Amino acid sequence: MPRVVIVGGGFAGLNLAKGLGNVADLDVTLLDRTNHHLFQPLLYQVAMAGLSPAEIAAPIRSVLSRYRNVRVLQGEVQSVDVQRQCVCADFGEVGYDYLVLACGSRHSYFGHDEWEENAPGLKTLEQATEIRRRVLSAYEEAECSTSPEARKRLLTFVVVGGGPTGVELAGAIGEMSRFTLARDFRNIDAASARVVLLEAGPRILNMFSEKSSSRAARDLEQLGVQIWTGSAVTKIDEDGVEIGNERISSATVLWAAGVKASSLGQAAGFEVDRQGRVVVEPDLSVKGHPRVFIAGDQANFTHQTGRPLPGTAPVAMQQGRYLAQLIRDDLAGRTRKPFQFVDKGQMATIGRSRAVVEGGGYKLAGFFAWVIWLVVHIYYLTGFQNRFLVVSKWAWSYLSFRRGARLIVTKEWRFNAPRERPAVPETTTRS
Repeated sequence: MPRVVIVGGGFAGLNLAKGLGNVADLDVTLLDRTNHHLFQPLLYQVAMAGLSPAEIAAPIRSVLSRYRNVRVLQGEVQSVDVQRQCVCADFGEVGYDYLVLACGSRHSYFGHDEWEENAPGLKTLEQATEIRRRVLSAYEEAECSTSPEARKRLLTFVVVGGGPTGVELAGAIGEMSRFTLARDFRNIDAASARVVLLEAGPRILNMFSEKSSSRAARDLEQLGVQIWTGSAVTKIDEDGVEIGNERISSATVLWAAGVKASSLGQAAGFEVDRQGRVVVEPDLSVKGHPRVFIAGDQANFTHQTGRPLPGTAPVAMQQGRYLAQLIRDDLAGRTRKPFQFVDKGQMATIGRSRAVVEGGGYKLAGFFAWVIWLVVHIYYLTGFQNRFLVVSKWAWSYLSFRRGARLIVTKEWRFNAPRERPAVPETTTRS
């Protein structure tokens, strides 16, 4: 019985597993280091307290439970042995006849990995809840402080990177400060929080048209976000950010500036580009290995436009479905067809009732674009329960300007362990 091993339960891996589900005489194994499929386009909503983690994630086993030929194993894949046709995980080895690597990507700090401690990225639920903790804790510490300098630093938020993730984070912080938190504090004016979006290039959302980019910039500025273009970060530490000779004092810095692919492909000896993506053939296979495929953010596919396809959910989903059909065709003795990506457009949201949408020759912005963004994201959420919860919560948030997931949760679970709290220059208690 042919064995298909899929590494990664993201959009590519999950769609591939579904496409091979219940195929007769085919054994499918999906490996992932977590037990859940994450809807990453809404991860910033968890980071900004708009949604809870369970509302944008679903257990992989539950999603694939109806496919009797698919098994799910949780573990970290450490290496690939193409000669022996097996993957080596922390729990042991798994042999394959067909292998698909869809391990996704992580943040790149451009050679400054030490920045991660003070500027977390946003790729996982753990990172999202840590960002939520840092942002909300900054307001709480500012409420306790009587030092104007300390308050100013605590209420300054810096987002590095003017792509969709950076724009969404900056807009959400600005909106939350002015409409959600402004009425909840007594010693500070939460609406006075300073939000700075740093972009090294000449404009934000450079993958969009100049018109959409300009509209997004205006919408952000209406939410109080300061946009610094042509501003490449040169240093990040616990006290803030440096851009050349300028410095922004900030207690909360968020990173959304660069990504690099999983290192698993490079470790296996495959040809990779500067971002670590594996260079693939027109059928997504690795050169010299016709039964080893790369999909999603980990793949460098240039055969359609001459440039690598973007690392977005639509690309990964289409590649996953394509590979499912390719493997079925292989088993049936049919000729392989090259992968063709159908571009349905791109979108980004900027706070409440604001978004930009492009695709098919049209460009939309404002409330109608936001409605399209909302419908598309809800449609692609995994499971009816998730869709219902998200619609209900967003409806409430829209009407009330409230965010129901404003919980500060630390990683400490022991009652008897010492709890650390950042020092505040001066504190006071209200009489």
